[in-house]
Amino acid sequence: MLALDTSSTLHAWDNYPIEQFPSLWTWLAQRVETEELVIPAVALGEVHDKAPECAAWLKTHQIRVLPVTQAILMDALRIKELLGIEGDMYGGGVGENDLFIIATARAHGAELLTDEARQPGQPKSLRNYKIPAVCDLAEVQVVCLNFVDYFKRSKAVFG
Repeated sequence: MLALDTSSTLHAWDNYPIEQFPSLWTWLAQRVETEELVIPAVALGEVHDKAPECAAWLKTHQIRVLPVTQAILMDALRIKELLGIEGDMYGGGVGENDLFIIATARAHGAELLTDEARQPGQPKSLRNYKIPAVCDLAEVQVVCLNFVDYFKRSKAVFG
């Protein structure tokens, strides 16, 4: 199971228009319908705010939405504390919604599909870690990959 991050969902929507890549979107729809691809509720909300037509496409294909539970809230808080984030002082790294998305993926044993860039060398402050760096922490351990890596790994051919 792969949990979609907002960045990867919007990356696909913006860079691979359905009209030009219909076989890709048919393939993605099949992954959504078999629940290989799911989405945290927080990410779906962000997608809806930025690209309502994309959120509508996901809902049309009945994407499984993973709600934020008490356990996920507690894990997000644990990760926030691990990063040394106090109150709303998030720094240049992950934001609150990112923590919910990461914690949701962890709770479901899912890989996280994110197109947030990996940081060359890690920032000195954990508060400045982006999603891939947070996921790589020993205390978090969520596998992250981007859409291109996902396509390559699938060995699917879109023609």
